[in-house]
Amino acid sequence: MLSINAPAKINLYLHITGRRLDGYHLIDSLVAFADISDKIAVSSASNLSLKVSGPFADNLRSANNLVTKAAKLLALHNGFKQGAALHLTKNLPVASGIGGGSADAAATLLILCRHWDLSLPHNVLFQIAGQLGADVPVCLQGQASFVGGVGNEITLAPGLPEGWLVLVNPGIPVPTPQVFERHAGAFSKSSRFDQTPNNISELAALLRERTNDLTEAAMTVAPIIGDTIKALDGCRGALLTRLSGSGGTCFALFEHENDAKKAGNALTKRKPNWWVRVAPLLTKWPSIAEHN
Repeated sequence: MLSINAPAKINLYLHITGRRLDGYHLIDSLVAFADISDKIAVSSASNLSLKVSGPFADNLRSANNLVTKAAKLLALHNGFKQGAALHLTKNLPVASGIGGGSADAAATLLILCRHWDLSLPHNVLFQIAGQLGADVPVCLQGQASFVGGVGNEITLAPGLPEGWLVLVNPGIPVPTPQVFERHAGAFSKSSRFDQTPNNISELAALLRERTNDLTEAAMTVAPIIGDTIKALDGCRGALLTRLSGSGGTCFALFEHENDAKKAGNALTKRKPNWWVRVAPLLTKWPSIAEHN
């Protein structure tokens, strides 16, 4: 049996730079990952199947989620020569702005390529990823990256320093299409940077010069996002607080593990119904584990 983690995607900043005639928005974003993840395992089988477990399993239907879609697309490319029994452990909230479904899809492509012994060209795998959703290609890239276009233009970012994240989701799904539909105002300019920050404080300073353009729109869909950001703002040691993606997960960036864990514990006590997690900032994944 093989297994792979599918870590949470974090939009460290997200600018809306335009809109195409077909309605799709153009973005400029710096994407990294948090060391907290869903997990996908695969074993041999004659047909494709998916079992879903974990704390957020009830929020998914196995018949039409991105893991199933990714497996079917790859199987179609492979001529449906083999099956696989997939098991998704769903630890990340659904419709939460941290790319859980997208990371799951990317991880599915990677682990099935290994399981089926496929050696697909880089561009072919990314074409398949692009058919699954705007965030899937950057998750497939698996490294901190600047993302442009409609998610299809990916450039590796300068090396990012070590740091810690506190992730908070107030428990309300936030549908991405609704947020983009409600985005109003002028478009932003691309704000990529070339310098490599020496430490997490320097990274936070660069990020404070940027923003998440979807924040106001997301708060019209789920006003509690404002309370979530405010709660994180009050945490000692927080260098930056921000909405990730289209929400509703928000994050705070910390330099020290101890400060992040204290903040996470305090928020859990104050808001026991919120999903609160503390994790290191990841700039690279994945690794596939093999089990007997």
